[in-house]
Formats: sequence, structure tokens, C-alpha cells
Amino acid sequence: MLHLQVSIDKNSGFCFGVIYAIDMAEQILAEKDYLYCLGDIVHNDEEVKRLQQLGLIIIDHERFNELRNEEVLIRAHGEPPSTYQIALNNNLKLMDASCPVVLKLQNRIKKSYDSGKEIYIFGKERHAEVIGLLGQTGNHAIVFEKYDELNAHTLPAEITLYSQTTKSTTELYHVKNRLESRGIKVDLKDTICRQVSNRDEELRGFASRFNVVLFVSGSKSSNGKMLFTACKEANPATYFVSSPDDIDNSWFKGKEQVGICGATSTPMWLMENVRDKLLKI
Repeated sequence: MLHLQVSIDKNSGFCFGVIYAIDMAEQILAEKDYLYCLGDIVHNDEEVKRLQQLGLIIIDHERFNELRNEEVLIRAHGEPPSTYQIALNNNLKLMDASCPVVLKLQNRIKKSYDSGKEIYIFGKERHAEVIGLLGQTGNHAIVFEKYDELNAHTLPAEITLYSQTTKSTTELYHVKNRLESRGIKVDLKDTICRQVSNRDEELRGFASRFNVVLFVSGSKSSNGKMLFTACKEANPATYFVSSPDDIDNSWFKGKEQVGICGATSTPMWLMENVRDKLLKI
């Protein structure tokens, strides 16, 4: 045995929006055999599998359109107005677990759009949250993930800039500064969730204290990819794992101090399972 000394970052794990959605699903499933959920309730395959064993049924929008007279959970990412209209048409009862931060952002974008603003959204185009945000503008807002995707020569003289809640604060202000350097007036609405963005600096400090770091996250998590990059920059000996099965024993030869951390979509029980496997090496 290697006798590793393993520590889990106490600040890692679910953000309050994900906790709210999962608590709601568990409460409903404690009273009935099944519950439909529109899209993965969280971008973590292991947690989705656990909830599926309790009766959670993940459906896509095509299946949602076909449902009648059922209950459907709306996950933390939120949904566009069209989803709520379909629910009305199909007599579907929505159990809305949209994150309050996301709902507030949706309302702000709708007000800006209704007042005639040119809306730009810094985010991942097909991300569930961004689809919901875009829907507040009748799908007329411009979504971009990198500054280079924008054609500065065709941009309006003034734009209102919003952001997906889980994007990097540093990148958002970098985009703003570059746009302003081109003479474009930017009305920035900083809508990044600080519970998420603050973890960047926290994880850099955590990662720097260990010989090896295991970052636990689902491969679909945008937040996970961003925070993994932060850890990797602070400690090159950082490895991305989605489950204990991904662990490679060769990572730890001659290295005793191991840190475990994760994304806002990573359950604490999964990080504990990773720890337990390390302690048996």
C-alpha cells in the first residue's frame, strides 16, 4: 500500500441551485414511483444514475412534447418560455427547480430585450441555461463563447452584454475591454454567479497545497471544465476523474499528499468514494 494522505476540499460539491433541484426530486420520489425530468438534472452521470435508481426518468424536449397529464421536473438550468407554453397545452404539471440566480437573470434579459436593447450573451450556445436565456428574447439575442466569434465590424455601436452564470469573470471582463477598445459602448450586466466564480480562486489555493490533485466532475459539466483548468494551472499534477474507476495508481508513486475537489455539479458522496479507493491503494 502507498499510505496516501488524502484530503477533500470542504468547499467543493453542489452549489445551492443544484441542491435545491435534487432535494425536490428526492422529496417527490419518496412519495411516488417515478418522476420525469427534462434533461439531465445535473451534469454528472454518477448522480444521474443514482437518481434514476430512485425512479427519475430523464427525457428530452421531443419526449416532453409528447407527454400528457404528467408531472415534469424543471432542472436548475431553467427553461425558455416555450417550455411553459407546451406544459399548458399538454396539461403537464411543472415542478420548477430553476435556480433563483438563473430565474433572476432570465427576467433581467427579458426586460432589456423588451425595452429594445441589443442583447449579447456570453455563453455556450447549446448549453441548457443559455437556451433558456435566449428564449427570453424570442431567440433574437446573439450568443458567443469567445470574442473572436464576433465580427466587430458589424456590431452595433452599443450593446447590452449578459453572461451565462457559470462563465469565467476574468474572461467576461476581457471581452468587455476588447469591445470597448473597438469603440463599442458596452452596458455590462455582470450576471455570473459568485458562488461559482469564487471557487476558481479557492480551488487554485487548494490545489497548490498537494503533490497530486484529483478533480472529480462529469464530462458534460461546463463548470467542471473551467474549474479543472484552474486547478491544473495551479498544480500541473491535477487529473480529471469522473468516477473511482478512472484512477491510475501510477499518478501517486512517491507522492503522498493528495487533494480531492470537484465542480458545482459534483456530489460529495462521489468525492468520498474517490477518497475511499485512494486509501486502499
